[in-house]
Amino acid sequence: MTPMQARLKELHIAVILLTRLPAGQVRGDVPSLTEARWAFPFVGLLIGWIVWAAYGVLFWLGAAPMLAALGALTALVLLTGALHVDGLADYTDGIGGGRDTAHRLEIMRDSSIGSYGVAALIICLGVWVTSIGAIGAQAGLLAFLMIGFSSRYMMVLLLEVLPPARGDGMGVLAEGRAPMALLLGGVAAVFLALFLGVAGLVTLAVMLLVTALLGWQAKRYIGGHTGDVLGATQLISETLAWALLSVFL
Repeated sequence: MTPMQARLKELHIAVILLTRLPAGQVRGDVPSLTEARWAFPFVGLLIGWIVWAAYGVLFWLGAAPMLAALGALTALVLLTGALHVDGLADYTDGIGGGRDTAHRLEIMRDSSIGSYGVAALIICLGVWVTSIGAIGAQAGLLAFLMIGFSSRYMMVLLLEVLPPARGDGMGVLAEGRAPMALLLGGVAAVFLALFLGVAGLVTLAVMLLVTALLGWQAKRYIGGHTGDVLGATQLISETLAWALLSVFL
């Protein structure tokens, strides 16, 4: 297998993991999630493009900005299978309601949603829709691409610096160091942010800050990362980015 074929397989794995697109099956040798980690942010480019298209079409059809933003959120949830939405709900339930590390992890594994999870989703998704609606026609493709990419790069960052909190699950499957993925994603995130000028760079810096805070919280309260930690980090950093751009744009 050539290096190009290996990279395409890794990208394929990332598309299967992070979206509900009909991507088919990976044939032959299947790359590990650690090997495919570099591709997570690049799948974010695809997601950002599709969500922008949904927003743009609704806007072009005459929908009010807030309604177009709600349509874009619907497209995002359907496209990702609510993967990160579920992660945010489970993570906040665990951190908010758990007595200790074991209890928090137990709550996060439970498929039911509690009051902390409901509150977190209402606030986070409400800010997401309100922010994009406030930006209106200025919420262009570059903003969707930058945020889609960078928010998924934050997952790569946590995978690189935190240990898995459990002995099973996605955290263990994606365990291992991938410094080139960290470097490639970081350079690309800065490059995309530059297209938005000072607003993009400030937004990226704040996304990094909130990721560091969530990483510190996860390490302190549950011992490391899980799939829920990664999902919560992606959605919170994405929402915060839109909130910041609603101020700048």
